[in-house]
Amino acid sequence: MGAEAQVHENREAENPSSMTMAQFLAWKRQKDDDASARRAEAARKRAEDIAAGTVQMNGRELFAHEPWVFDNTLY
Repeated sequence: MGAEAQVHENREAENPSSMTMAQFLAWKRQKDDDASARRAEAARKRAEDIAAGTVQMNGRELFAHEPWVFDNTLY
């Protein structure tokens, strides 16, 4: 058992560019936070553009903003 631990330590010493689990989790958390921030910014800009009328709404956005368009009770 002690020999296996020594071999594992030697492998880590030979490859200093390898990541530890803590480093990987910190990197992954930062990457996810950055992606989330980009998505939130894009959604905010899209909402502003829709409110200004500069872009055409898709069906889901139209249903959310103007549900009376889809009212079939008149027929």
